[in-house]
Amino acid sequence: MKKNNISKRYIIVFFNKCIKNIINYIKHNRLFLSYLLFSFFNCFLIRYLTVGNWYNYKTLFIDLSIAGFFGSFTYFIKPDKQYYYLLTLLIINTLICTINAVYYTWYSSFASFSLLATLGQVGEVTDAVFEKLTILHFIYILPLIFFIYINSRLNKKDYYNYMKKVEKSKTMFIFTIMISILVLGLNLSMISKTSYGSLIKQWNRESIVKSFGIIIYQGNDLVQTTYSKMNSLFGYDEASRKFVDYYNNREKEESDNKYTEMFEGKNVIMMHLESMMTFFVDLKINGIEITPNLNKLTKQGLYFSNFYPEISVGTSSDTEFTVNTSLLPVSSGTVFVSYYNREYVSLEKLLSDKGYYTFSMHGNKAGMWNRDKMHPSLGYKKMYFEESYDIDEVVGLGLSDQSFYRQIIPILTDIENNNNNYMGTIITLSNHTPFDDLDKYPELDLTYKTSKVNDETGETEEVVFDYLEGTKLGNYIKSAHYADLALGEFIDKLYQDNIMNDTVFVMYGDHDAKLSKSEFNYYYNFDFETGEVKNEDDPTYINYDYYENELNRKTPLIIWSKNKQLKTEVKYYMGMIDVLPTISNMLGIKNEFALGHDIFETKWNNIVPFPNGNFLTKKVYYNASKEEYKPLSNEPIDEGYIEECKQYTENIIEISNDIIIYDLIKNEKDRVGTYEE
Repeated sequence: MKKNNISKRYIIVFFNKCIKNIINYIKHNRLFLSYLLFSFFNCFLIRYLTVGNWYNYKTLFIDLSIAGFFGSFTYFIKPDKQYYYLLTLLIINTLICTINAVYYTWYSSFASFSLLATLGQVGEVTDAVFEKLTILHFIYILPLIFFIYINSRLNKKDYYNYMKKVEKSKTMFIFTIMISILVLGLNLSMISKTSYGSLIKQWNRESIVKSFGIIIYQGNDLVQTTYSKMNSLFGYDEASRKFVDYYNNREKEESDNKYTEMFEGKNVIMMHLESMMTFFVDLKINGIEITPNLNKLTKQGLYFSNFYPEISVGTSSDTEFTVNTSLLPVSSGTVFVSYYNREYVSLEKLLSDKGYYTFSMHGNKAGMWNRDKMHPSLGYKKMYFEESYDIDEVVGLGLSDQSFYRQIIPILTDIENNNNNYMGTIITLSNHTPFDDLDKYPELDLTYKTSKVNDETGETEEVVFDYLEGTKLGNYIKSAHYADLALGEFIDKLYQDNIMNDTVFVMYGDHDAKLSKSEFNYYYNFDFETGEVKNEDDPTYINYDYYENELNRKTPLIIWSKNKQLKTEVKYYMGMIDVLPTISNMLGIKNEFALGHDIFETKWNNIVPFPNGNFLTKKVYYNASKEEYKPLSNEPIDEGYIEECKQYTENIIEISNDIIIYDLIKNEKDRVGTYEE
């Protein structure tokens, strides 16, 4: 009994001593612990409000341990100066979180040092950026304010003079940094090899933030950005070897189908339809067609109904690049801004070599997305941008589509009269977020009217629900309705003036509207009986999840000619990387460096790779971030199939990146046996 009492006494003494040590640690480290708490809070919040995996304990401990690691060096500084060091760390933390919060809202991705060069583009879309800002984007500043307040309170209590007498700097540093390293190492050891693969390749930023947290992501991005600059000097040989091996060893694709050389010798007009989604095709609201002219074109031409943008942070510029070169957007930075001075094999150059006059038209500034430098690099001989037009009517970000189309008709007529063949790109502008020029759009009723019996009077009354009126999706629908009206007027004018009869038009939506998933969930689950969104337990509720939203991002692709109506819907899954090979076959030309495929050759076997590592096939949509997929058919799917498609996607991303970064087409084309001058 006596022995048991002694044991209990030792336990109590030990326990009390631990409590006392904890209390003393808190008492003597108030400023440091405040910094630790606030840094952790911001790191937690940025994940919670973006990728959403706040519950991942490994990432929570990684955030905490990294803050502790950097904060531990404060113990080398005198107590009255520690505040400035910790304040600097917290300011950096606040900037990282705030910038990434704003960036994620705009691009659904995280910021990169390599993307700083694109900040100049923000000035062109200021309204669109500010339209998406909310108070939550600046919530990360609050901990900084609280930290400054805590410091002022500690100063008043003479805390720092007291700490000069009691603080054991060396002991506290060793204790803090050892605990931080131990916790960090333990949690990093539990992360999968696939996650480390994402970290090394930096393709999927969301996945990195989910697994490693925002600080490791940003630190890794800094290393990767610096490394890519160094690598462009020192990594060339390896990239060159892979490039040559890939093109010399890949199976040569020969296109020979009913569309081969169908449009050989024809003029070509690429029509870049801003933010136009397949969602609108045949859509009616209150009996009114939203895009009647687009609908008509899909019935007259070759309509590709499962066509997907493969964009990164370059949005519209990424589309222009991929459509015209059959290469993917670069993983770090944007091609138009960072790699405009490379040599590319493009549709413009291939047709220019055959004597075509090439040009581009856009109602915005030539400097937007660096087009004034990139378009000549792609092979355009003449550019008609903002300075070429009378800005007599503004809708959205600049010259209205209606005025733009009216003003380019005489230019197109002159081009046709003075050239045997021509190829041009027409880039529209009005249907660009924030879709807020409501007074300039045609009248379109987006309310919902129904009749109900009044329970009190027994009489039938008309009830009006706001439905889509006043919503972001509703405004987007009105904007698309206007863009379609302008497009229809343009097509009608081509018939009236009897021009461009020997021309094939390639019309494509450049990307989706970048609206939130909740906007579309509201649309698909609106209850017309109650005027509210259905509950998930409603048997008619549509589960509009991540995969449904990704699959809904598709845009229309239409190949159309006034005098050759093909009247065919093509349902094969394809990406923008497949446009050039498909069109080239129709025109009787070939780009040996294309990474996409003629869709009429691959058909249902096509794999659509996305720059973030996701991919789409007839069987699955694969999410590289979560390493999971959504089946799209009843066909059996095994891990071998997923792994094969995954390896294909990663290979295409890597080869495309190497071509762009190292300018391999210019430097190594002669080593590729299939290349034809």
